[in-house]
Amino acid sequence: MQLYPLRLVPLKTNFDFMNFKKVSYSLSVALTVLCIACVAIYKFNFGIDFAGGISMEVRTNEVPDLPKMREVLTNLGIGEVVLQNFGSDRDLSIRVGSSSEDSLMKNIELIKKTLKDNFSYELDYRKVDFVGPQVGKQLIQSGAMAMIFSFLAIMVYVWIRFEWQFGVGVLIALVHDVILALGFMSITRFDFNLSTIAAILTIIGYSVNDSVVIYDRIRENLRKFGKKPIDEIINLSVNETLSRTTLTVLTTLLANLALVFFGGEAIHSFSVLVFFGILIGTYSSIFISAPILTLFTSKKFR
Repeated sequence: MQLYPLRLVPLKTNFDFMNFKKVSYSLSVALTVLCIACVAIYKFNFGIDFAGGISMEVRTNEVPDLPKMREVLTNLGIGEVVLQNFGSDRDLSIRVGSSSEDSLMKNIELIKKTLKDNFSYELDYRKVDFVGPQVGKQLIQSGAMAMIFSFLAIMVYVWIRFEWQFGVGVLIALVHDVILALGFMSITRFDFNLSTIAAILTIIGYSVNDSVVIYDRIRENLRKFGKKPIDEIINLSVNETLSRTTLTVLTTLLANLALVFFGGEAIHSFSVLVFFGILIGTYSSIFISAPILTLFTSKKFR
């Protein structure tokens, strides 16, 4: 039986991507400026991990009514409440955001009393912790350093594998993707927490993977058609990898949609941000990191 490869686009496509590079540059600059302005004006909706708050692990003697329990705790007005299962249906994680370190212990006692007065479950408090604002600041610094070091490591990797021009191109694309992701978090007001950092690192990894595939084909075509204009070589390379790019983005988005709709409230912001990041990562690989190489036409590529 003969097997045929799955293709979402024809084998020999000839889209003139380079014809849109000025439009894509203008659009990306406009979106980048807009996102930076949104972050500067609206900032982020920091979650418990960064703003500080209470974290409690509780086991009940029967499966609890989570929506009602979440409503009761929210009505206390002591801060943002995140209530979810972890492990089994009887194991609960209760997290309450609070920027005041003085009120943390008082709120812990209030939560315990409220749950006891409103529910007949036997509650076993297996772990009670609180994160102060100072710890949150340290986590923000650590998250920022993680992104900076990932940028540098990726740039060095691409530089060693290809040429320094490719490293600069992928760095510009990654900075673009991260700024748009941060702007998305600022505009949507999703909780900005440690899972957000994980989502941004996931976006960086996806975008790099996509860019490296296109770069590899560009390098091959530069060796084969070295006398052709750089615009034609980039266009040819993007078209030749277009089927792979569309298949990758489609399958990844389909898998991520399952997390968006069925992953639950705990990872909802993570899933939505990754979904958005996959789209902008694909866009930047085709319309930013590849066309940016035309700025180095006077240099000799390997």
